[in-house]
Parts: sequence; C-alpha cells; structure tokens
Amino acid sequence: MSEPPAMETGPIEEPRGYWHRVYSQFRRDRMAVLGIALIAVLGATALFADVLASAHPLVMRYQGALYAPIVGELPEELRAIAPGEIPAHLGEDDWALWAPIPYGPTQHDLERRLEPPSADHWLGTDDRGRDLLSRMVHGSRISLSVGFVSVGIALIIGVMIGAAAGYYGGKVDVVISRLIEVVICFPTFFLILAVIALLPPSMMIIMVVIGLTSWTGIARLIRAEVLKVRTMDYVQAARSLGVANSRIIFRHILPNSLAPAMVSATFGIAAAILVESSLAFLGFGVPPPTASWG
Repeated sequence: MSEPPAMETGPIEEPRGYWHRVYSQFRRDRMAVLGIALIAVLGATALFADVLASAHPLVMRYQGALYAPIVGELPEELRAIAPGEIPAHLGEDDWALWAPIPYGPTQHDLERRLEPPSADHWLGTDDRGRDLLSRMVHGSRISLSVGFVSVGIALIIGVMIGAAAGYYGGKVDVVISRLIEVVICFPTFFLILAVIALLPPSMMIIMVVIGLTSWTGIARLIRAEVLKVRTMDYVQAARSLGVANSRIIFRHILPNSLAPAMVSATFGIAAAILVESSLAFLGFGVPPPTASWG
C-alpha cells in the first residue's frame, strides 16, 4: 500500500498587525498618498522657513572665523549693517552661504514696491517692497499653527460635550443640544470679528476664538456616535460589572467614536486657515509686520 504524497509546505506568513493593514490600504490610495505628501511639504516649509528664506547668510566666513548669522551669530562690526547688505563688506577670503530666497519676511525696500515676478523676487513684492515668496514661506508657520491649535481646541471641547450629551442622555442631552443649536445660530465669522475687535491683536487670541466658535459640528458627530456605541454589548457588560462612567466613556466609547470627528477635524484645519487668512486680509489678523497667508 503506497504512502500518501507529502504535502508541500511553504513559509508560514506572520499575521499582519492592525497598523500594517492600515498602511497597506493607505498606500494603495494614490490621492491619499499625494495628500500626505503635500502636508509633509507644507510642514517642512514651516519648520525650515528660516533656512529657505532669510535676509542673513546661513553660514559665513569673516576674517578667518565661521559664523552662523541665521541663529543670530554675527561679528560685532556687522551687527549694525542692514540685512541683505553683508556681501558688500566681505573681503577676498571671506564667503557667505545664502538661503534659496535671500530676503526676510519683514525686509522692505520702498523703491521696489509692487514689482512683478522677476529673477530677484520670484512672486514679486508687496506695497512696501517686501518679497512675497519670503512672506509666504514664513506665513506658513502662522497659518498652520492657527489651523492645528484652533482645531485642537475645538476637538477637545466638542468631544467632551458631545460625549456627555450622548452617554448621559435625558436632561443633559436636551440642555447640551439646545446649547449647540444656539451657538450654531450665530454667524461665526462675524462673531469672531466682534470678539477680536474688542481684544488686542494676538495670534493666540485668534486661535482660541476660532476654536471656541467651531466645536459644534464635532460635538454633534460625537453625540450621534456615542448614542450608537453606548448600546453595544461590551458597554452594557462594563455597566453591569459596575465600571465607572468616566472609564466607560474614555476607555470603551470614545476610542470607537472618534473616527467621524477626526475626519471633520481635517476639514476644520483648512477652514481655520481660511478664517485666519480672511481676518488678516481685513486687518484683524496677527499684528504687522508678522507674515501670514492673509
């Protein structure tokens, strides 16, 4: 009696983890990859703004010594020289390494105001002779900071209020829902204008005001998700075991309810940047001469 043929066994694949599956699915979406690449470029631009656009050399050799003017390290005799004029005072053995955009965001030249794009100023100059590309690069810090911080504030407020309304229900839900409806009734942009007009100009005030007026959408999403999740078996089991409400909310409900809020937050960042740009265009943004995208 012949023996059955041996079964061929190949290498056993290790089970893939959750984040590995997320990454595999993400990289197959070309638009998502393009979007994250664009965000990375904007983040790098904001992080390295001083390296990309600066009125001072990045590194320079002067009288046999090396200096890094980009971090404020300048020889004593050059500190009184206006930015951009250092090369005229270098000797034959001296050299300077400049940024790709050799202009600062506040460096102005009234004789070159409102110039069209050229080899010197790639995007032209504004009404005070400041390089527009340099101001755009440095303005990315302000605008991205406003977007992320203000949405972070709105996310915290919206998640807390929405979770309380959805989990406790009853009178708590009625009061919070009416509060959300009242806040939604106010024209957000004009409310922000009114508040900022009464307060001194400050980037922090702008971020806080935008965050305090944009939490309602997140709160409604979280409330709806919590209303659904609180009926799940694992939540009922936790209640029957006497687990505290705070632990049920933060350990079991919120981790399974945040997905819609995170999607809303990504759109909220873009909306906050547009609001800040509109405020800056109207003169209510960050105090001049600080550069922002508005």
